[in-house]
Amino acid sequence: MPLRGPIAGGARDRRAQIARLVAEQERVSVADLARRFLVTDASIRRDLVILEGEGRLRRVHGGAVGGAASRHLGIYAEKARERREEKARIGAAAAAMISVGDVVFLDSGTTVAAIAANVPGPLRRSNAITVVTPSLPVIEEIGAWESPHLICLGGLYLPDYRAVVGPQTVAGLRELSADVVFLGCEGLTIEEGLTTPHVLVAEVGAMMAARARRVVVVADSSKLGQSGFTPIVPIHAVDALVTDTGALAEHLERIRAAGVEVILA
Repeated sequence: MPLRGPIAGGARDRRAQIARLVAEQERVSVADLARRFLVTDASIRRDLVILEGEGRLRRVHGGAVGGAASRHLGIYAEKARERREEKARIGAAAAAMISVGDVVFLDSGTTVAAIAANVPGPLRRSNAITVVTPSLPVIEEIGAWESPHLICLGGLYLPDYRAVVGPQTVAGLRELSADVVFLGCEGLTIEEGLTTPHVLVAEVGAMMAARARRVVVVADSSKLGQSGFTPIVPIHAVDALVTDTGALAEHLERIRAAGVEVILA
């Protein structure tokens, strides 16, 4: 149902009212909120980013959800709330590695999504970079840029990962190549490399790595030293790791000894 009637007030008051509307209606749209509060779509999107950071709603394509609707986001929503500050720092450090003209593969996962959210302004301009992704949150983020060069992969949708996987996704990647890929993971060890709980997620990550000239892993310190269910790529396939300053020295030493550049955020 469209929202009706303009409401005046400062940004803080507006955000408080948006949070109440989401709680009452479970879903609101950027367009309806902009009309209601007599502000631009960009102002509303900034409000939603702040409210999401406060855990009061969840951004989705074209708006935001709350209450029962947000619970349907399942595992992904829970992971997005974990180590939020560390992921933001990792995302910003990884985004700083992207250059004008790059073709960039962005994998699925909440840490990779933080890269999209932290891409510097100059790289958001039309055709500055090309982004290829199976991740719905990344698509939502980059799709809001002005004239983005964004390639959305097709495939089977996994709600818990908010990403597409499967033979169609892998086949689409086989026809492409990238300057750099940013991969997420659930675990990283010297013996097993990158791992994840889902075989189909691993297949997509492996193909992205195979089609990229540089492989960068983004993982918070809790993932280091952990082994997952199925491998994505071995450690020798990784060029760089971006993690947070909470990482144990012994883990970092072993990773560096394997020839991986380590960047602390």
